[in-house]
Amino acid sequence: MNCPPTKNRSKLRKAFTLLEMMMVMAIIAILVGGVIGLTRNFSGGARIQKAESEMQSLAAHLLQYKNLAGRYPTSEQGLNALVSKPSSAPKPRRWNQSLKSVPLDPWGNPYIYKIPGTKDSSTYEIISLGTDGQLGGDDDISSQDAAQ
Repeated sequence: MNCPPTKNRSKLRKAFTLLEMMMVMAIIAILVGGVIGLTRNFSGGARIQKAESEMQSLAAHLLQYKNLAGRYPTSEQGLNALVSKPSSAPKPRRWNQSLKSVPLDPWGNPYIYKIPGTKDSSTYEIISLGTDGQLGGDDDISSQDAAQ
């Protein structure tokens, strides 16, 4: 039997291991690139979900305000009434700070608070301006959207 010398066999084995490593690295790079590409497509949906979640949280804080004060804050008092006690009329009977600061929507814009709401005038409305940052576009998200 004619076997190659041991030195040649170890060199061959090292080269094959390097080739295997390069192939594994290429496969990992392709997978990571695909995952990054997929997550970019989902980021818009995630921002919408975050805005809706924050609106639900703000709704809970507004309900707490109403329970203490006897009414929701006016449009002029806005969501800041959850951070600092309103000094303008109607002043709340009882007040408790429920937020340290009013959050910005996922696109970095302030939430708009209106009472009465646009779609349901019997209650308030919280609006996120969406991706364009302009009121009145198709991308606006309203707390009253789910009511319809």
